Formats: sequence, structure tokens, C-alpha cells
Amino acid sequence: MPTDSAALVLFSGGQDSTTCLFWALQRFAQVQTLGFSYGQKHAVEIEQAEQIAEKAGVAYDCIDLTGALSGSALTEHDKDMNAPHAQNEDLPASFVPGRNALFLSTAASYAYNRGITQLVGGMCQTDYSGYPDCRRTFISAMQTSLSLAMDADLQIHTPLMDRTKAETWKLAADLGTVAGCDVLETVRVMSHTDYNGDRSHLNEWGYGQLDNPASKLRAQGYEEAKEKGWV
Repeated sequence: MPTDSAALVLFSGGQDSTTCLFWALQRFAQVQTLGFSYGQKHAVEIEQAEQIAEKAGVAYDCIDLTGALSGSALTEHDKDMNAPHAQNEDLPASFVPGRNALFLSTAASYAYNRGITQLVGGMCQTDYSGYPDCRRTFISAMQTSLSLAMDADLQIHTPLMDRTKAETWKLAADLGTVAGCDVLETVRVMSHTDYNGDRSHLNEWGYGQLDNPASKLRAQGYEEAKEKGWV
């Protein structure tokens, strides 16, 4: 039977989803994680997700969606990560059309078969880099649609929705120690957000180089949080 005490975290192994994992561990009696392999350049995130899940003592599963998503600099190596999207110049090249819609619908089906009605995701509209599928209106619409599709009271929790990157770092720091893990240090050292998958350079804000939007936002957020004494 479904229970509100269990949650499924959409878990990429990046900064945001790692923070959400520990947020969920503080609020739900049972937590599972689900990742997705879709041909992303930064597939090293999946390796980090496995390690973080093991450290936190939660189950991790990864679904292969390779070939289901395309049209992004994250999946096509000949595209410039810093350019506008080929189909819409108002969006970044790193936008993956339909990604969160596919992830959420897949996660909802996965959760349903395990009696879970609580989903947790790291979507954020405050600092969303131009991704329309990270907006609250989209998440609310998906929650309604999936609840109707499953005939269940599905809840999609987005604890980062209204937080800046600096505030996300603060949340990680404020969580303290969860499941035996120093959350801030786990996010900083074990998670991965660099779109190019570079783990050869450890910066104060984590691994990566400042040559792509993800690393720039993460570094700027860390610097702001540090200036304010949050981390």
C-alpha cells in the first residue's frame, strides 16, 4: 500500500539532487533514489550518484534512456555548451527538450510499483538557467497530470524551487550531518555538476572548470554563500 513515509529522489549525482537527497532523508522514514542514463556528456555524475547513495545508505537504481533524449549540447558533442539552443535562441544549448517530463513520468511509474507517492526533485526556477521545465507551473502541472494518470495522490517536492545557488549551498550547510554524512562536504567533494564531466580539478566549490554554465553558477553561488558566512 502507498505510504507518505517513503520517498523517491530523482538523483543525478549533481549538487542539487544530492542536497535534495539529504533533505529527504531528514523528512521521510524510507528513501530510495533513481538516476537516468541518457547519453549525457557528464555521465561521471552517475558514478558519483552510486557512491553518494552507498555512503548515505540508500538504494540507488539507474534507468537507461539512451536515445530517448536529444537536441542538446549535453548529449551532442559537436555543440557549444555556451551557445543558444539551436531551436530557440532564448534557451541555452544545454537545454534537453522533454527531459524533466520524461524523468518525472518514468519516476512516477517506478514509484507507483513500489507503493511510493512522494517524489523529490532538484528543479529550481529562481536560478534555472532558462530551462522551462524547471518552473513551478510545469512541476505543478506534472503533479496534477501524473496523479490523474496513476489515480493516486502523487506529490512532487522541490525544496530548491525558490532558492538561489547560494541559498542551496546554505541549505546543504544547514542540514549538518545526515545519515552519518557531512552534507556540505559530501555535496562539495562527492557530487558533480560540471557539464563536461571534468573531475581532474578540485576547486573550493567542487570539481570542474569554469568553461560551462553549470560550473559558473555553482562557483558563483558558493562565493556568495561564503561572503555571507553561510558556508
